[in-house]
Amino acid sequence: MIQAFEELHSRVFRQRDIESILKVHRAKWRLAQTTGTREFIDYLKESGKLKKLEFPFPRRKEIRYTWGVAPLEEALLTLKPNIHFSHYTAVRMHGLTEQDPKRIYLNFEQLSEGTASGNLVQERIDHAFSRPQRVTNNECRIGELRICLLNGRKTGYLGVETRDVSVGNGPETVSARVTDIERTLIDITVRPSYAGGVAEVLKAYERAGSQASVNRLAALLIQLDHTYPYHQAVGFYLERSGAYSASMIDLFYGKFAREFDFYLTYQMEKPRFDSKWRLFVPRGF
Repeated sequence: MIQAFEELHSRVFRQRDIESILKVHRAKWRLAQTTGTREFIDYLKESGKLKKLEFPFPRRKEIRYTWGVAPLEEALLTLKPNIHFSHYTAVRMHGLTEQDPKRIYLNFEQLSEGTASGNLVQERIDHAFSRPQRVTNNECRIGELRICLLNGRKTGYLGVETRDVSVGNGPETVSARVTDIERTLIDITVRPSYAGGVAEVLKAYERAGSQASVNRLAALLIQLDHTYPYHQAVGFYLERSGAYSASMIDLFYGKFAREFDFYLTYQMEKPRFDSKWRLFVPRGF
């Protein structure tokens, strides 16, 4: 039994995965038909290297089993189909921050497109950004970490890539689905509270200067087709970071209209107004 688990490619299992393994090997291992999945799991925990990992999310508790020591990131990628790392976690995985965030953000997309919520008017923008930003409560604690599950809008996983990312403080890597640099910059512009705030977002733009494509940023923004004019905030970050050439910023500026006054973040007190980008930003920022 132990050899069979040692030879498996995966180190992370759902209960139904272990049930399938038991079904395939029951005769070879000469196990009685009365040996159930729970009994089998208990035996592997006592005699082998099987470990139980619980994710007590408020909406639904998830349980995974690992064979030996497996990176937490590997287990997290089994929580939902097509789930991927995003926001501050993607910022860290791309090396765009010096911080070690204690929240891990994962995103899985909604199944439906959603419905349009009416024409955009200035009063609607002002009202929305005068209040605190909505944040998910679908999170759980694992040790000192908080795992946040975000149910993002349907985009066809635009800008999501599979790449090797480092885990822990050692040299080990895992293959993971994560938003690419440009999609990450857009996501943290839309939800700065999921990235440590606007100062951390600005630092990410600064550190991404040698890697991010401004043309791709613009193309993704057009494809994502957000209701609010987040291109004004993206343009401000590009210019304010000082990491992108004036010609790049001018090209970006020319691709979008600026029909409304917009906000860099939510619930700002006495913000200042940037007339070029028609954008309210925190005073002193």
